[in-house]
Amino acid sequence: MNTAEQAHQQDLERLKSLRYMDDDFMTICLADDFEGVELILRIILGREDIKIKSVRTQEPLKNLQGRSAVLDVHAIDSTDKEFDVEIQRSDAGAGAKRARHNSSLLDAHILKSGDDTEDIPDSYVIFITENDVMKGNQPIYPVERHITIGENKVLFGDGSHILYVNGKYRGNDEIGKLMHDFSCTNPDDMNYETLAKKARYFKQDEKGVAAMCKIMEDMRNEAARDKLKEKAILMLKSGKISLDEIQIFFSELSNEEIEEVKAEVMQLA
Repeated sequence: MNTAEQAHQQDLERLKSLRYMDDDFMTICLADDFEGVELILRIILGREDIKIKSVRTQEPLKNLQGRSAVLDVHAIDSTDKEFDVEIQRSDAGAGAKRARHNSSLLDAHILKSGDDTEDIPDSYVIFITENDVMKGNQPIYPVERHITIGENKVLFGDGSHILYVNGKYRGNDEIGKLMHDFSCTNPDDMNYETLAKKARYFKQDEKGVAAMCKIMEDMRNEAARDKLKEKAILMLKSGKISLDEIQIFFSELSNEEIEEVKAEVMQLA
Protein backbone atom coordinates (compact mmCIF):
# COMPACT_ATOMS: atom_id res chain seq x y z
CA MET A 1 0.00 0.00 0.00
CA ASN A 2 1.52 3.33 -1.06
CA THR A 3 1.48 6.55 0.94
CA ALA A 4 -1.62 7.96 -0.79
CA GLU A 5 -3.58 4.74 -0.16
CA GLN A 6 -2.51 4.74 3.49
CA ALA A 7 -3.65 8.33 3.89
CA HIS A 8 -7.00 7.45 2.29
CA GLN A 9 -7.53 4.54 4.67
CA GLN A 10 -6.69 6.80 7.59
CA ASP A 11 -9.26 9.32 6.34
CA LEU A 12 -11.92 6.59 6.17
CA GLU A 13 -11.17 5.55 9.75
CA ARG A 14 -11.19 9.14 10.97
CA LEU A 15 -14.48 9.78 9.20
CA LYS A 16 -16.18 7.13 11.33
CA SER A 17 -15.34 9.03 14.52
CA LEU A 18 -16.29 12.53 13.34
CA ARG A 19 -19.18 14.35 15.04
CA TYR A 20 -20.90 17.71 14.81
CA MET A 21 -18.73 18.59 17.82
CA ASP A 22 -15.76 18.53 15.41
CA ASP A 23 -15.88 21.98 13.81
CA ASP A 24 -14.62 20.88 10.38
CA PHE A 25 -17.30 18.19 10.13
CA MET A 26 -20.03 20.50 11.42
CA THR A 27 -19.22 23.25 8.93
CA ILE A 28 -19.24 20.76 6.05
CA CYS A 29 -22.59 19.31 7.13
CA LEU A 30 -24.18 22.73 7.68
CA ALA A 31 -22.90 24.40 4.51
CA ASP A 32 -26.04 25.72 2.78
CA ASP A 33 -28.17 23.64 5.16
CA PHE A 34 -30.75 26.26 6.15
CA GLU A 35 -32.99 23.65 7.78
CA GLY A 36 -30.19 22.33 10.00
CA VAL A 37 -29.03 25.79 11.07
CA GLU A 38 -32.61 26.85 11.81
CA LEU A 39 -33.13 23.76 13.98
CA ILE A 40 -29.96 24.45 16.00
CA LEU A 41 -30.77 28.15 16.53
CA ARG A 42 -34.42 27.51 17.37
CA ILE A 43 -33.47 25.02 20.09
CA ILE A 44 -30.62 27.08 21.57
CA LEU A 45 -32.54 30.37 21.56
CA GLY A 46 -35.90 28.79 22.44
CA ARG A 47 -37.62 30.46 19.51
CA GLU A 48 -39.73 29.01 16.73
CA ASP A 49 -39.78 32.11 14.52
CA ILE A 50 -36.21 31.96 13.18
CA LYS A 51 -36.08 31.77 9.40
CA ILE A 52 -32.58 31.69 7.90
CA LYS A 53 -31.94 33.42 4.58
CA SER A 54 -28.13 33.06 4.41
CA VAL A 55 -25.56 30.54 5.67
CA ARG A 56 -21.80 30.74 5.22
CA THR A 57 -19.29 28.39 6.82
CA GLN A 58 -15.62 29.00 7.59
CA GLU A 59 -16.08 32.68 6.72
CA PRO A 60 -13.17 35.05 7.55
CA LEU A 61 -14.09 38.45 8.97
CA LYS A 62 -11.54 41.25 9.44
CA ASN A 63 -11.52 44.52 11.33
CA LEU A 64 -9.88 47.76 10.13
CA GLN A 65 -6.51 46.69 11.58
CA GLY A 66 -6.56 43.44 9.61
CA ARG A 67 -7.19 41.30 12.70
CA SER A 68 -9.45 38.45 11.64
CA ALA A 69 -11.41 35.47 12.86
CA VAL A 70 -12.83 32.57 10.86
CA LEU A 71 -16.45 31.99 11.78
CA ASP A 72 -17.52 28.34 11.82
CA VAL A 73 -21.12 29.14 10.85
CA HIS A 74 -22.28 32.66 9.98
CA ALA A 75 -26.02 32.89 9.44
CA ILE A 76 -28.46 35.72 8.80
CA ASP A 77 -32.19 35.44 9.43
CA SER A 78 -35.15 37.07 7.71
CA THR A 79 -34.99 40.08 10.06
CA ASP A 80 -31.24 40.59 9.37
CA LYS A 81 -30.16 39.33 12.79
CA GLU A 82 -26.70 37.78 12.50
CA PHE A 83 -25.54 34.57 14.17
CA ASP A 84 -22.04 33.22 14.69
CA VAL A 85 -22.05 29.58 15.83
CA GLU A 86 -18.67 28.30 17.03
CA ILE A 87 -17.53 24.86 18.14
CA GLN A 88 -14.91 24.95 20.90
CA ARG A 89 -13.52 21.60 22.02
CA SER A 90 -10.74 23.23 24.03
CA ASP A 91 -11.75 25.26 27.09
CA ALA A 92 -8.96 27.72 26.28
CA GLY A 93 -10.60 28.58 22.96
CA ALA A 94 -13.87 29.65 24.59
CA GLY A 95 -12.61 32.55 26.71
CA ALA A 96 -14.58 35.72 27.37
CA LYS A 97 -12.19 37.85 25.30
CA ARG A 98 -12.61 35.49 22.33
CA ALA A 99 -16.38 35.93 22.55
CA ARG A 100 -15.98 39.71 22.78
CA HIS A 101 -13.67 39.73 19.74
CA ASN A 102 -16.09 37.71 17.61
CA SER A 103 -18.99 39.92 18.69
CA SER A 104 -17.09 43.07 17.71
CA LEU A 105 -16.21 41.61 14.30
CA LEU A 106 -19.86 40.81 13.66
CA ASP A 107 -20.84 44.39 14.53
CA ALA A 108 -18.14 45.83 12.28
CA HIS A 109 -19.34 43.57 9.47
CA ILE A 110 -23.02 44.46 9.93
CA LEU A 111 -22.68 48.25 10.09
CA LYS A 112 -22.05 49.77 6.69
CA SER A 113 -20.84 53.29 5.88
CA GLY A 114 -23.66 55.76 6.31
CA ASP A 115 -25.84 53.41 8.39
CA ASP A 116 -27.43 54.77 11.56
CA THR A 117 -26.07 52.86 14.57
CA GLU A 118 -29.58 52.77 16.03
CA ASP A 119 -30.66 50.59 13.11
CA ILE A 120 -28.00 47.93 13.65
CA PRO A 121 -29.70 44.50 13.98
CA ASP A 122 -29.10 42.14 16.89
CA SER A 123 -26.12 39.81 16.77
CA TYR A 124 -25.60 36.46 18.48
CA VAL A 125 -22.27 34.76 19.20
CA ILE A 126 -22.94 31.17 20.24
CA PHE A 127 -20.16 28.95 21.60
CA ILE A 128 -21.01 25.24 21.71
CA THR A 129 -18.33 23.85 24.02
CA GLU A 130 -17.42 20.20 24.48
CA ASN A 131 -17.07 20.76 28.24
CA ASP A 132 -19.06 22.78 30.75
CA VAL A 133 -16.61 25.69 30.66
CA MET A 134 -18.74 27.81 33.03
CA LYS A 135 -18.96 24.89 35.48
CA GLY A 136 -22.49 25.75 36.57
CA ASN A 137 -24.22 22.53 35.46
CA GLN A 138 -26.54 24.55 33.22
CA PRO A 139 -27.43 23.70 29.60
CA ILE A 140 -27.05 27.30 28.35
CA TYR A 141 -25.33 30.38 29.74
CA PRO A 142 -26.66 33.65 28.27
CA VAL A 143 -24.25 36.60 28.55
CA GLU A 144 -25.85 40.07 28.48
CA ARG A 145 -24.70 43.60 29.39
CA HIS A 146 -26.49 45.29 32.30
CA ILE A 147 -26.66 48.82 33.73
CA THR A 148 -25.93 49.06 37.45
CA ILE A 149 -28.30 51.54 39.14
CA GLY A 150 -27.64 51.51 42.84
CA GLU A 151 -28.24 47.93 43.92
CA ASN A 152 -30.28 47.13 40.84
CA LYS A 153 -29.17 45.81 37.47
CA VAL A 154 -31.16 46.62 34.37
CA LEU A 155 -30.66 45.02 30.96
CA PHE A 156 -28.67 47.39 28.73
CA GLY A 157 -30.47 46.16 25.59
CA ASP A 158 -27.77 46.92 23.03
CA GLY A 159 -28.76 43.92 20.91
CA SER A 160 -25.43 42.13 21.40
CA HIS A 161 -25.90 38.59 22.70
CA ILE A 162 -23.38 35.91 23.69
CA LEU A 163 -24.40 32.38 24.65
CA TYR A 164 -22.38 29.41 25.85
CA VAL A 165 -23.94 25.98 25.27
CA ASN A 166 -22.79 23.15 27.53
CA GLY A 167 -21.90 20.21 25.27
CA LYS A 168 -21.88 17.86 28.29
CA TYR A 169 -25.53 18.50 29.06
CA ARG A 170 -27.80 15.46 28.57
CA GLY A 171 -31.16 16.49 29.99
CA ASN A 172 -34.36 14.97 28.64
CA ASP A 173 -35.27 18.12 26.72
CA GLU A 174 -34.55 19.59 23.29
CA ILE A 175 -31.15 21.04 24.17
CA GLY A 176 -30.11 17.76 25.85
CA LYS A 177 -31.12 15.82 22.76
CA LEU A 178 -29.29 18.31 20.54
CA MET A 179 -26.06 18.01 22.53
CA HIS A 180 -26.39 14.21 22.35
CA ASP A 181 -26.57 14.51 18.56
CA PHE A 182 -23.54 16.82 18.47
CA SER A 183 -21.47 14.13 20.22
CA CYS A 184 -22.90 11.20 18.25
CA THR A 185 -20.69 9.34 15.76
CA ASN A 186 -23.50 7.15 14.38
CA PRO A 187 -26.21 9.12 12.50
CA ASP A 188 -28.70 6.30 13.14
CA ASP A 189 -28.47 7.03 16.89
CA MET A 190 -29.27 10.74 16.53
CA ASN A 191 -32.52 12.33 17.68
CA TYR A 192 -32.97 14.93 14.95
CA GLU A 193 -33.32 13.56 11.43
CA THR A 194 -32.52 17.01 10.01
CA LEU A 195 -28.98 16.68 11.36
CA ALA A 196 -28.75 12.91 10.93
CA LYS A 197 -29.42 12.93 7.19
CA LYS A 198 -26.45 15.22 6.46
CA ALA A 199 -24.13 13.21 8.75
CA ARG A 200 -25.41 9.99 7.16
CA TYR A 201 -24.67 11.34 3.66
CA PHE A 202 -21.03 12.16 4.45
CA LYS A 203 -20.45 9.00 6.52
CA GLN A 204 -22.42 6.30 4.67
CA ASP A 205 -23.35 7.41 1.14
CA GLU A 206 -20.73 6.50 -1.49
CA LYS A 207 -20.75 9.96 -3.08
CA GLY A 208 -20.78 11.71 0.28
CA VAL A 209 -17.87 9.66 1.62
CA ALA A 210 -15.88 10.38 -1.55
CA ALA A 211 -16.60 14.10 -1.22
CA MET A 212 -15.63 14.08 2.46
CA CYS A 213 -12.39 12.21 1.78
CA LYS A 214 -11.54 14.75 -0.95
CA ILE A 215 -12.16 17.58 1.51
CA MET A 216 -9.94 15.88 4.12
CA GLU A 217 -7.21 15.39 1.51
CA ASP A 218 -7.43 19.06 0.52
CA MET A 219 -7.23 20.11 4.17
CA ARG A 220 -4.18 17.90 4.67
CA ASN A 221 -2.48 19.39 1.60
CA GLU A 222 -3.35 22.92 2.70
CA ALA A 223 -1.88 22.24 6.15
CA ALA A 224 1.33 20.98 4.54
CA ARG A 225 1.57 24.12 2.39
CA ASP A 226 0.94 26.31 5.43
CA LYS A 227 3.88 24.61 7.14
CA LEU A 228 6.02 25.32 4.09
CA LYS A 229 5.05 28.98 4.21
CA GLU A 230 5.81 29.13 7.94
CA LYS A 231 9.22 27.59 7.30
CA ALA A 232 9.93 30.11 4.53
CA ILE A 233 8.99 33.00 6.82
CA LEU A 234 11.26 31.69 9.59
CA MET A 235 14.20 31.30 7.18
CA LEU A 236 13.68 34.81 5.82
CA LYS A 237 13.43 36.33 9.28
CA SER A 238 16.61 34.55 10.42
CA GLY A 239 18.50 35.71 7.31
CA LYS A 240 19.18 32.18 6.06
CA ILE A 241 17.71 33.08 2.67
CA SER A 242 16.87 36.33 0.89
CA LEU A 243 13.58 37.39 -0.67
CA ASP A 244 15.02 36.62 -4.10
CA GLU A 245 15.88 33.06 -3.07
CA ILE A 246 12.40 31.95 -1.94
CA GLN A 247 11.52 30.53 -5.37
CA ILE A 248 14.73 28.44 -5.34
CA PHE A 249 14.32 26.94 -1.87
CA PHE A 250 10.51 26.68 -1.93
CA SER A 251 9.68 25.79 -5.52
CA GLU A 252 6.59 23.85 -4.30
CA LEU A 253 4.90 27.15 -3.46
CA SER A 254 2.89 28.98 -6.10
CA ASN A 255 3.70 32.55 -7.13
CA GLU A 256 0.68 33.72 -5.13
CA GLU A 257 1.85 31.89 -2.00
CA ILE A 258 5.36 33.31 -2.39
CA GLU A 259 3.90 36.81 -2.57
CA GLU A 260 1.94 36.06 0.61
CA VAL A 261 5.16 35.03 2.35
CA LYS A 262 6.94 38.19 1.19
CA ALA A 263 4.06 40.37 2.34
CA GLU A 264 4.07 38.67 5.76
CA VAL A 265 7.80 39.19 6.20
CA MET A 266 7.63 42.82 5.07
CA GLN A 267 4.82 43.44 7.54
CA LEU A 268 6.88 41.96 10.37
CA ALA A 269 9.97 43.95 9.43
